[in-house]
Amino acid sequence: CLRVTGLRPGRLEDHVLTWFPSHSRFNWSSLVPLQLRGRTLGLQAEDSEFRLEGMPFRIFGGSMHYFRVPKEYWRDRMVKMKTCGLNTLTTYVPWNLHEAANGKFDFSGNLDLEAFLTLAAEVGLWVILRPGPYICSEWDLGGLPSWLLQDPEMQLRTTYKGFTEAVDAYFDHLMTRVVPLQYKKGGPIIAVQVENEYGSYAKDPQYLTYIKMALLDRGIVELLMTSDNRDGLSSGYVEGGMWHCSAFQGGKLKLLSCQGPKMVMEYWTGWFDSWGGPHNIFDADEVLKTGASINLYMFHGGTNFGFMNGALDSDEYKPDVTSYGQPLPPPPMITAKASYGAVLLPQYVSLWEVLPSIVEPIKSEFPVNMENLPVNDGNGQAYGYTLYETVISGGGQLHSRDHVRDRAQVFVNTVFVGFLDYNTMPIHSLQGFRQLRLLVENCGRVNYGLMLNEQRKGLIGDVFLNKTPLRNFKIYSLEMKPGFMESLRGVTAWSTIPDYAVGPAFFRGNLQVQYLPRDTFLKLEGWEKGVVFVNGENLGRYWKIGPQETLYLPATWLHPGNNEIIVFEERMAGRIIQSVDMPYLGRTHYLD
Repeated sequence: CLRVTGLRPGRLEDHVLTWFPSHSRFNWSSLVPLQLRGRTLGLQAEDSEFRLEGMPFRIFGGSMHYFRVPKEYWRDRMVKMKTCGLNTLTTYVPWNLHEAANGKFDFSGNLDLEAFLTLAAEVGLWVILRPGPYICSEWDLGGLPSWLLQDPEMQLRTTYKGFTEAVDAYFDHLMTRVVPLQYKKGGPIIAVQVENEYGSYAKDPQYLTYIKMALLDRGIVELLMTSDNRDGLSSGYVEGGMWHCSAFQGGKLKLLSCQGPKMVMEYWTGWFDSWGGPHNIFDADEVLKTGASINLYMFHGGTNFGFMNGALDSDEYKPDVTSYGQPLPPPPMITAKASYGAVLLPQYVSLWEVLPSIVEPIKSEFPVNMENLPVNDGNGQAYGYTLYETVISGGGQLHSRDHVRDRAQVFVNTVFVGFLDYNTMPIHSLQGFRQLRLLVENCGRVNYGLMLNEQRKGLIGDVFLNKTPLRNFKIYSLEMKPGFMESLRGVTAWSTIPDYAVGPAFFRGNLQVQYLPRDTFLKLEGWEKGVVFVNGENLGRYWKIGPQETLYLPATWLHPGNNEIIVFEERMAGRIIQSVDMPYLGRTHYLD
């Protein structure tokens, strides 16, 4: 016999009441663990309830994304999920990490999806898998790989041939890994989501049917489902043995009138933040007493390590911060955190000094966007910064014509003269020829909405000085991947930090750990904007405009002794970094 929840009813009541104390009159007898006999029927949506092997089943789920959590911490987070009374884990699958280069797949280390799903089964959690190919998730381009945008005619999330061919190749590889882990084959996967929130996009009426068949043809046999917000429910449905009306996003539960069991697939326990705004959170709300199933989004948010944050672009472009989601109040047995004190960064090297020795420029008459640069074995540049250099004479008005994505620092020779995004800026007139440099940052691709096909980064068209388009560029790809950081360590130009240190530059120091490392948080007070690397691992972005003021540094990325910290600072550098034992995500703002 199999036990679905693996918890005594009393324990479930104790733990769920921790989060929902107002539900003391809830009928907890409906949560008695099920005794199952075999695996033939699986999860079914019948009338107003779910059934697992024919027995009534309520889904008490929580989202946790393996790609946002160090692998060494997966079990810890899952055990806490189980201890809180949940019986199901949900996760997305990020295509842009698993196939970062076209045709080259990576399911190793922190991307070992099979190990993650197998571990969930060991802990006693069922799994709802959300494989995409689009996942949203406040993740760069909604999880779609940037190399898709090399095709100027690309139509993402449609049956456009260039897109479906790429999806087919990806699913051919992905499904061989997950099919054996389905419930009816002895694994933990009880349901699989078809794409994600397509009703809000709905550009191709044939697309969801294509994705559904792509799953079925490759051996998916469990319950198929779709997930949408309220406005997208009617157009995000596809016929054929699929359960819909399952997900209503938002802090307030408003279950809709529909056939079949009701479930809030993304019951937001927090909200994502954008740079320069507040730290958004939700108050707890009633949900269990309605009889619906639920998935807490997120149970554990994790971190957008590296350059993987997404962005919003409705009336205004807003990139997301590095931290992701607001966790529930901490359950028992919290892992101890450490404060290692102040870390001095005494070494310094300017980007202009180091650039010629570690990056080979690309010469082009015209500006080239990141994705179409001839780098990474033809896959283009995905993330980070790109430097565009050209020669000018005289001065006047520099105009972007809305071709900068997303933020450019402008230098004449090595002197910073301002920022260029969607507007004009003056360039003072001087005699002779000078170098004009545009350091363009990809701040994160939009992950939701109708703008996905327009997410090419860098310079996506001509930039003008007065009315003349700039020509004859040297272009430097600064993706800051591990190979770049390794080359940076070996340069001889490192020197003692000057009294007045400005970027763009790299700053280096050591964090001392005497004993067994513990998780910590790095506070960059006095620094302006940039990225932090520890022992070669990209912790993510920081920006003094907030709300986030600390970066999470997992203990598993540290070791006893010296731990190298390298900071890439765009403008004004501080002198020290503080290692503290508590995160600070910013001034909180409660969302209605």
